[in-house]
Amino acid sequence: MKYSLEDMSRSEIEHAIDEWILNERDRKILKRRLLDGIIYESLSFEFDLSVRHIKNIVYKGEEKLFAKITRK
Repeated sequence: MKYSLEDMSRSEIEHAIDEWILNERDRKILKRRLLDGIIYESLSFEFDLSVRHIKNIVYKGEEKLFAKITRK
């Protein structure tokens, strides 16, 4: 059986981010994007990074989370 973020509660996603994403800034960005639904442009402004950089952080973070979650 496949397991995905859609199958997880908000607290489970938050716990997974805290457990598997080591960089504090990246954890904050992922939580703001995945849990709060903040758009890339707003995250770019909030964290003073380019939109491209934010997208890369989110993409790599999601890949790491998906790899860990689907192993369960």
